[in-house]
Amino acid sequence: MQLSFASPVSRLFLGLIPYVAALSLKSTGRTLMLGDIPYYVPATPYTTISVHALGRLQSINGLSPVTVLGAVGNNATVGSLSSILAEFTTDDVWNADFLQGRSCFPSGKRDTCTLGSKPSVLEQEYQGRWPVGRITSLHKMDRDNLIGNGPRYPLGSTSLPGSNRTSLFISVASNASSPIPNGPYFLLSANGALYQPLRLYSDFAGAFTQPLVSSSDGSYAASSAALPGIQSPAIGVPSRLYYTRTASKPLAGVRTGIKDIYDVAGVKTSDGNRAWYGLYPPATVNSVPVQRLVDAGAVLVGKMKTSQFANGERATADWVDYHSPFNPRGDGYQDPSSSSSGAGAAAATYPWLDLTLGSDTGGSIRGPSQVQGLFGNRPSHGLVELTGVMPLAPELDTPGFLCRDPTIWKAAGVALYADLLFYSTYPQTIQTINFPENASTEASNAALVFLSKLQTFLDAKTTTALNLTTSWTASKPAGAPATLIGLLNTTYATLVTKQQTRLVRDPFFAAYAAVHDGRRPFVDPVPLVRWAYGDSLPDSALEEAQNNKTTFMNWFNCNILLNESMTCSDSLILYTAGSDTTYRNEYLKPPSVPFGFSTSRISVFAEVPDVVVPVGQASYLSTITNHTEMLPVTVNMMAAKGCDGMLFNLIEDLTAAGILDTPQTGQTITGGEILLKRGMIGL
Repeated sequence: MQLSFASPVSRLFLGLIPYVAALSLKSTGRTLMLGDIPYYVPATPYTTISVHALGRLQSINGLSPVTVLGAVGNNATVGSLSSILAEFTTDDVWNADFLQGRSCFPSGKRDTCTLGSKPSVLEQEYQGRWPVGRITSLHKMDRDNLIGNGPRYPLGSTSLPGSNRTSLFISVASNASSPIPNGPYFLLSANGALYQPLRLYSDFAGAFTQPLVSSSDGSYAASSAALPGIQSPAIGVPSRLYYTRTASKPLAGVRTGIKDIYDVAGVKTSDGNRAWYGLYPPATVNSVPVQRLVDAGAVLVGKMKTSQFANGERATADWVDYHSPFNPRGDGYQDPSSSSSGAGAAAATYPWLDLTLGSDTGGSIRGPSQVQGLFGNRPSHGLVELTGVMPLAPELDTPGFLCRDPTIWKAAGVALYADLLFYSTYPQTIQTINFPENASTEASNAALVFLSKLQTFLDAKTTTALNLTTSWTASKPAGAPATLIGLLNTTYATLVTKQQTRLVRDPFFAAYAAVHDGRRPFVDPVPLVRWAYGDSLPDSALEEAQNNKTTFMNWFNCNILLNESMTCSDSLILYTAGSDTTYRNEYLKPPSVPFGFSTSRISVFAEVPDVVVPVGQASYLSTITNHTEMLPVTVNMMAAKGCDGMLFNLIEDLTAAGILDTPQTGQTITGGEILLKRGMIGL
C-alpha cells in the first residue's frame, strides 16, 4: 500500500503498524475542576446505575456532578431533605455545584435511576429559580405523565439553603449489598457509571512522599493526580459523607497518613531513601499496623516523609535525598523534629487530615508532637506485631499516632492495640521530673496551670518531684553500675546501630550491589555515622546493651511506676520538653552518635506508655520574621506498662472537662493562617 499526503508538513499515521502486540492502554483516572475546586475522578466507578434519558445535564467529558441522598425513601419531605443537605454543607468535598442537575435517592434493591424519557417536562415545570435560602415544597408527580404506564416515583425539586440553584430529585433503587452512600458523585452519562471523586489538596508543607488511591482488591496505588505548584503532590480525600462509624468500623472515613516505613499493599516503601525506593518492588500486603487501621475503616490518603531509615535528622543539612517537611507553627521555619516528620507537619498543617501513623524508637512521635503541639503517643512496647515495618531496633520500636482530636486518637488506639484495658478510675499520685517550679516564663506558667488543673481533676493526694538518680542509688540492683548514665550511656546507640546494620543496611547493600555492578547506594550522613559506630563494636555489645535495657526496665517497673488493680498505674509521671526554638536555617555540627540518657529515654527502656498533650503557647521573637510569634507548650505523661487505655480515657476526659483544648491547624495551636502557604489551587 502506498500512502500519499496532500501536504508534506502534516503527516499523521493512524495505527498502521501490523503484527505488533496489542496496545496496553489503561486509564489512571482524571483530574478536573468543578467551580474553582479540583477533583480527581478514579478510573473505576463505585457502581453503575441504569439511567434513561438523562436530558441536558452539564458535563465535562461526559461526567456530570450529582448528589446522592440516601435513606429518605418514597416519603421524602422538605424537612428530611433540609436536614440531609445541612449535613452536606459541613463536608469539604461536596459543594453546591453537585446539585446542578439531578440528585438521586437510593432505596430498594435494584440499581435503577430512571429519570424519565421526557425530562424537558420537569425542566419546564421547575425552570424558575427560588429565592436564596428557601426550600420549595417537594412536589410529587405522576411518572405516567412522563413515560407512560408504570409505578409512581417521588419526583420533585428543591433549592439548597443559601443557594439559588434548583435541582431535580428522583428515586433510585440499588442492587448492591448496601445502599449507595450519601454524598457527591460524578455520573458518566454514556453508561451510568457512578464515581466517588476525591477532592485534591496541595501538600504545600512537603509532608507526603506519595498520595494514595484505593483499588477494588484492597490494595493501593500512587495517585496520578497533580496540581499546579512546585514540589507539591496533590493529595486526594474522599467525602466524609460516604462513611458511618460503627462499633466494628470505629475509624470509618478517618483520613489517615502513613509514615513511609510501613508497607502498604500495591505501593513502594521508601524509608526516606531514593535508592531503596528504586530497588524494591511494591509491597504485596499491608504491614500489620496498617492492616489493623484499614480493618477499622481508616481511609489511607498518602504515605508520609520520614527521616532516612527513621534515624533522627535535622532539617538544615541532614536531609539529602528528600527535603524535610515544614513545621507550620510560629514563623514556619522551625524544625519539625524527626523521624515522623511528615506525620507531625501534616497533622499540624492540614484540617482535611484526621490522623497520622508514626513510629517511636527514641522519640520520633513525641518530638514532632511536642514542637507542633499535637496529641502523640509512644505506646507500651510489644502491643503490636511490626511485620512489614522497617526496623531500627526491635527491642525499642513502637507504632503510634499524631493527632489533633483525642476522640479519634482513642479510637485509633482501640483499633491498633489489642486487648487494652480502658480504666476510668485514675491515679491520685503524680510524680514530676524536671518540672517547672515557678511561672517565670510563659511556657513554665502553661505547664504549671495544667498541673494544677490536673491535680484538682484527679483529686490528687500527692505530687512529688522524682529524682531518678537518687532513686537508683537507693534501690539499684546488686552488681549494677553506680549511676544510670554508667548503665545506659551507650545502650540506645548500641541497640539502634547494631540492629539496623544487621537488619536493614547489610541486606540492602548486598541487594543493591547485585543489580548495580557492585556499587553502594547513597545514604544520608546521619545513618552512615551511626552505622559506622555499630561496626566499631564487637558483636557481644548488642547482648550487653539488651541486658542493660532489661536491668533498667525491671528496676523502673518494680520501683517507680507500678501496676495497680483499680487505676492500672499507681501514679502518673509528668515532664516537659520546653518550647525552645530550633531554626531550620541554622547550620549545625556534623551528625553524631546518639549517646546519653535523658527523661525522654525512660519510656524507651522501660517499655511504658508516654504521651504528649498540648497545654498552651509561649511567645518568642523570630529571627525569620522579626516579629513575636507563638510556639506550642506540651507536657508528657507516663504511666505503668500496659496502661495505655487509661491514658487515652484520661486525656479524653480532660478534654471534655475543658482542661485540655483540641489543637487547631495553622500558625498557632489556636489556628491562624500559615505564613508561607503557597498560593496554589487546592489549598
